[in-house]
Amino acid sequence: MTIPDTGNTPQKDNAPNSPAKPNKGGLEGIVAATTAISKVDGTAGRLVYRGYDIHDLAQTCSFEEVAHLLWFGHLPNQKELSDLHQKFVAQRSLPEVILQTIRELPSTTEPMDVLRTAVSALGAVSISGKPTIDQAIAVTARFPLILAAFNRLRNGEKILESRAELGHAANYLYLLTGEVPKEEHVKGLNSYLVLLADHGMNASTFTARIVASTESDIVSSLVAALGALKGPLHGGAPSKVQDMLRSIGTVENADPWIRDAITHGGRLMGFGHRVYKTADPRAEELREMAQVADPEDFKLAHHVEKTAIALLDELKPGRRLYTNVEFYSAALMKSIGLSGDLFTPTFAVSRCAGWTAHILEQVNNNRLIRPEAEYTGPLNETFVPLADRA
Repeated sequence: MTIPDTGNTPQKDNAPNSPAKPNKGGLEGIVAATTAISKVDGTAGRLVYRGYDIHDLAQTCSFEEVAHLLWFGHLPNQKELSDLHQKFVAQRSLPEVILQTIRELPSTTEPMDVLRTAVSALGAVSISGKPTIDQAIAVTARFPLILAAFNRLRNGEKILESRAELGHAANYLYLLTGEVPKEEHVKGLNSYLVLLADHGMNASTFTARIVASTESDIVSSLVAALGALKGPLHGGAPSKVQDMLRSIGTVENADPWIRDAITHGGRLMGFGHRVYKTADPRAEELREMAQVADPEDFKLAHHVEKTAIALLDELKPGRRLYTNVEFYSAALMKSIGLSGDLFTPTFAVSRCAGWTAHILEQVNNNRLIRPEAEYTGPLNETFVPLADRA
């Protein structure tokens, strides 16, 4: 298996010598790299992985198939998929030093912090040098192991060994619970992992590519990406959606609760997206899955969605805010038994495939990412020695 060609033309440094006009910041509208991995069409509400529409992939493909697509540029045939599964299985263990690191962390540690710490330690003991496909497979296979190990330890349970016959999603659920998971839970989690595997040049992916562009190692890039994902403006919000729904409580309370939040400047968790100007295609898929997974909880979530969109249109005309991927992610992950603090790290379990694909693409056609900044401070201050300063 080979890494797909990402083009032989070196990336151009298109940064201007000085900004033409003031902007909002955040690099909005700035092209920072070229990629053949995924395309986010915010106007049409479309997400594409290497040419394939996300709706087709979410409904038909395993996470392993999509990881193969992101890494190698094409969907696998049966032999390629079997080979990849065997490579995943071969990496489903953690060095004792990593397990000891996890054991020594307080049981109150946030799972995202555990994941970041353990991944960093993994890089220190077993992964180094220029990023490779084999390294990408190794770290992607181990993300679920780290989370499941910590989750069982903090609950006073024994760490389990992976089962070779289980796929990526099923094995994760087994390691968490100790039971062979229900088929509907496996299907729901697998679809979630497919939907979240990549999403263009988002904050964490950009962070990973920046680190990779310095010719650092794959683990350093991933640790940086995890730090970016942790933030509530990126991947840290799904559990807050659950908190919001719990606070609303009933269908009857939705209108007054949401109206009050909008009127007094409160945040509606799970609504709005920096790129999508219409419905998030991932949210559409997750909505259907959440309805099947837990019809009772879905009633409240769906009513909150409809009520919020109507009230936003009434009170904030022209804003065009819709549910994003985090809104129904919360409902789906709750239905399969994940605690709220595992929502964002499970996002990372999925996105590791996309992060590593982007790291490999960056390395294959590298140019140090070094944007300009618009300086707004003074230029001609007169220096005064310390003894003469008032």
